[in-house]
Amino acid sequence: MNRDLQHIFSKAKKNDRLAQKRLFEMFSGKMLSVANSYINNRDDAEDVLMNAFYKAFTKLEDCKNYKSFPFWLRKIVVNDAISFIRTNKHILYAETEFTDSIAEQTEDVDAISQDIDLEVIFREMPIGYKLVFNLSVFEEKKHQEIAEILNISEGTSKSQLSKAKKWLTDYFNQQNTKQNAESEI
Repeated sequence: MNRDLQHIFSKAKKNDRLAQKRLFEMFSGKMLSVANSYINNRDDAEDVLMNAFYKAFTKLEDCKNYKSFPFWLRKIVVNDAISFIRTNKHILYAETEFTDSIAEQTEDVDAISQDIDLEVIFREMPIGYKLVFNLSVFEEKKHQEIAEILNISEGTSKSQLSKAKKWLTDYFNQQNTKQNAESEI
């Protein structure tokens, strides 16, 4: 695949429309999942995806090499998704200070071993929690960076991440309770 990607990428950089189409086909599914993890509406996520690919193809010379293309494209998708949310949604963050008691209330989400459908989870998770959670966990951003990206305080970022973890714990506990009740019937 690396050889194919290298060849397709170099042709796409020269504005070869078939090569650009091939890049779209190679990465659109994964990038749609990324966009959809930020935006709860598939149609909006598809709009963000198309806009991101348009940006990527018009600025392809900015991408250094084919190996960095997937990461570079993902960054465009994430930034476009956040921009979309900023301009089209009203996000309310609870301005609370992060305290040790909040941190102690949350359990380690990684310890939960279940089949996880992220699309369903992210559809139900409150938007403020989801944005901070995605940026922290999937994009590996620090709270200071998240605060700058979302134009919130660092304390709010920490609080939202803590609340997202608690929300996930409650969600999984609720799913376990449902499964146990169904298995008893």
